[in-house]
Amino acid sequence: MNRLFAAIWPPEDVLDRIDALHRPVDQGGRWTRRNQWHVTLRFLGPADVDEVVAVLEGVHHPPVEAEVGPATAILGRGVIHLPVAGLDSLAEAVVDATRALGRPPEDRPFLGHLTLARMAGDPPVGVLDQPFSARFPVEAIHLVSSELGGNAARYDTVGTFPLSG
Repeated sequence: MNRLFAAIWPPEDVLDRIDALHRPVDQGGRWTRRNQWHVTLRFLGPADVDEVVAVLEGVHHPPVEAEVGPATAILGRGVIHLPVAGLDSLAEAVVDATRALGRPPEDRPFLGHLTLARMAGDPPVGVLDQPFSARFPVEAIHLVSSELGGNAARYDTVGTFPLSG
């Protein structure tokens, strides 16, 4: 069983702009890296790749536009993130399709976000409320396998499913 999640990946120009944000790596916390910046539509946890691929191939949803921003913020206990809007109906379609696979879906509304760091204490000065605004088309769902270990999780896209209306 692989540890899986369904996600979208921002395009390179948006990643370049995220990369330019103030992220003081020498001031504590665990900062994510560029190759980890995604928006999770549904975390499945341990699940059979072939079963998930089969159901995601059946998801019919038109392309959407993701809107990132308006600023860096804190979510829950120490998660520094960028809010991402415009993905609610896509996340709902993915949850509906994969409901019987992996761990049960979370019983809360979808909250699109891109994680930048996890902090044990207070965020470093200047990290929160950094203005950020970007829009990009979302034309596919990606099935991602994650492997934990070392200093950072490693993500591999194991399937891509184009959106069509």
